[in-house]
Amino acid sequence: TMFATPLRQPAAANHQTPKNSAGMDEHGKPYQYEITDHGYGKDAVKVLHVSRNGPVHAIQEFEVGTHLKLYSKKDYYQGNNSDIVATDSQKNTVYLLAKKHGIESPEKFALLLARHFINKYSHVEEAHVHVEAYPWQRVCQEETRTNVNGKCENGVQGNCDFSSIDNRSLHNHAFIFTPTALHYCDVVIRRTDPKQTVITGIKGLRVLKTTQSSFVNFVNDEFRSLPDQYDRIFSTVVDCSWEYSDTENLDFLRAWQTVKNIIIRNFAGDPQVGVSSPSVQHTLYLSERQVLDVLPQVSVISMTMPNKHYFNFDTKPFQKIAPGDNNEVFIPVDKPHGTIYAQLARKNINSHL
Repeated sequence: TMFATPLRQPAAANHQTPKNSAGMDEHGKPYQYEITDHGYGKDAVKVLHVSRNGPVHAIQEFEVGTHLKLYSKKDYYQGNNSDIVATDSQKNTVYLLAKKHGIESPEKFALLLARHFINKYSHVEEAHVHVEAYPWQRVCQEETRTNVNGKCENGVQGNCDFSSIDNRSLHNHAFIFTPTALHYCDVVIRRTDPKQTVITGIKGLRVLKTTQSSFVNFVNDEFRSLPDQYDRIFSTVVDCSWEYSDTENLDFLRAWQTVKNIIIRNFAGDPQVGVSSPSVQHTLYLSERQVLDVLPQVSVISMTMPNKHYFNFDTKPFQKIAPGDNNEVFIPVDKPHGTIYAQLARKNINSHL
C-alpha cells in the first residue's frame, strides 16, 4: 500500500454503535469473530491544478489517496451500505476541493481533504489522506537554446542545457519533469484525537560520490570476507519521512526542500572539499540530527539508506590488455545490498512513524 501506517493506536471512541453493527448478525446474535481494523477509500486519483496569474502560470500535479474509517461496521457485518461515502464520491471531492480552494502544497491539500471528510460526515471516525507530488519544474532559458559545438545559438561559449542553473530566466508557462526525488505526505485526522498527524517524506533520492567514503574496523571473525575499505564509492537511494508536531504558519514546500538540502549536504559536503564518511550510519545520523536542529516543528525523523554497491573490476588477470591497477571501471551490483536505517526523535515525543 502507498499509505503510511501510524503505529500509535487511536484513542477509544465514545461513539455508541447500534447493537446489530458491532459484531451482531441480523438476528442479534454475536459473531464468533471480531473485525479489529477496517477502512476503505479511493487510491491513485490523479489531479493537475493550473494557477493562472496573468501570463505566469503555476502547476501542481498530485496523485491522491483518500481512506475513511467509519464508526459502524454494518457494511461488513450486514451488507448495509447506508453509511458509505462512495469511493467515487471521494474522487469527486478531490477535484471539487481543488477547484474551490486551489492547491499550494501536498500537506495543505491533504489537510483540507481530511478535515472536509471529518466535518462533513459525522459517522466518519478517521480520515487518512496520502498525496504524492509529481516533480515539475519551470523550463529555464537555457533549455530553449540550441547547443552547437560547445556554443549556444547566439555564439556564447558554454552549456545551454539544464546544468546551467545560475541566473537563468524561468519560463512563464512551460515545465520540465525532473524526478530527482518524490515529495509525499500522509495526513491522519481522528475525531477522538485533537492532534492531527502530518507526516512528510522524500522517496527515491539517489546519490553517489566517488571518494571520501570508508568502512573499516568492523567485526573480524570467521564469517568475514570483506576487507577494510579505506576509500570506496558511496551510493544510496534515500527514503526519509518525518512528523510535524506543529504546522502553524509552516511553509511545507520550503521545509521539504530544507530537509532534502540537508541530506545532500551531509552526504556530499563542500563542492570543492567534500566531506568524509566513516560509515553510512554516521552520515545518516548527521543528516537526521541537523534536520531536528534546523526545523523545530519536526518531532521525529526516520531515514533509510540502502547501499548501492559498485565493485572494482579486477584487471589483474588481464595485465597484457589493461596493465596496472584499476580504479576507473566498476561493476554496479543491485542485489544483495546492505540496508541502514534509524529513527531520531526529540525526547518525550510520541511518534506516528
